[in-house]
Order: sequence, then structure tokens, then C-alpha cells
Amino acid sequence: MRIYVASERASEPRERSAPADLRVDVASERASEPRERSAPAERRARERAGESEGRSPSVRLDVWLDVACLFKTRSEAQTACRTGKIEVNGQPAKPNRLVRAGDRLTIGRAFGRKQLLEVRGIADRHVAKAEARQLYEDLTPAPTPEEIEQRRVERMYRAAVTPPRAPDKRDRRALRKIKERGGR
Repeated sequence: MRIYVASERASEPRERSAPADLRVDVASERASEPRERSAPAERRARERAGESEGRSPSVRLDVWLDVACLFKTRSEAQTACRTGKIEVNGQPAKPNRLVRAGDRLTIGRAFGRKQLLEVRGIADRHVAKAEARQLYEDLTPAPTPEEIEQRRVERMYRAAVTPPRAPDKRDRRALRKIKERGGR
């Protein structure tokens, strides 16, 4: 078993074997010491947080879409990104793209509608829905009277096509007879 023990210099751990009774003491000493990161790992962490080069903070696109309540789950947001329904500043975006305040998003919605948003704030953890609405500004133009009428007709059509209830035993028998007759 290898145990890493801090040497005289805290930045250079040295390796040594220790008896079983000392292992607990060594572990407690290591737990109290702050863990040091390598320079590249520290730089990557700063870049992810947007702290390097004076940039504003950033977060992954799929996380932000979920936190801002634009999609029900993060996996739905990832799927929308992968299928090309999300654009950031006019370019198709992958789920791991970093989003910053000021970015403009275009989200493709059902029936060819587009939702235009501008990112106002960044959050990587879930917040109340009222606060989530403060994270973006909706720039989507108001629908024209023709679009409103088209949506109304679509709703009426879907309501007419959708059966009002599931078929009961008698209805299932009738459907089965119709299918049997039609197949001959």
C-alpha cells in the first residue's frame, strides 16, 4: 500500500510506507491540507467559470436551458441541441457550448415557430421559476393575426382527430371485426 505524506515542503508530497497505526494520522493530516491543483487544471477551471481574461461568467448551454426553465429536463435540452434546434449567435450549438450574458439564442419550437432570446444572467443551479425568467429576455415578435388563426385551427383539428377516450371492450371487438373483414 502506498501512502502519500507531506514533506517539509507542502507542495512536494513524498511516498513512503507507514505502519498501520500511523495510517490514520497521516490521512487526517492530508485531509486538513488544501488540495493543490496543477496549473493546467486550475486554468481550465478558471476558463469554465469565465474568470480568466476578464470575461463574464459562463455555463454550459444545456445546463442553462434547463435552469432557465426553457426545457423540462437537461436531457431534453441536450437532445434539442444535438438535433439542431438551438442556435447561439446565429450558429448551431452543441450542448457543451459555453453561454455568456449577451448571447442571443434561437430555439426551434413545434410547428415551425422560433423563439428568440437574449441571455441576461447566468445560473448553473436551479432557482425559482420567477427568478429563472430573469435570466433571459424574450425577443420573440408577437404573433400575427394569421398565425393566431392558424394555431386555433391546428388545435381544433388535433381535438377532432384525437379520440375522446380509450375504446372499451365493445369498441375493441368492433374494431377487431372491421380489421378482420378488411384483411380478406
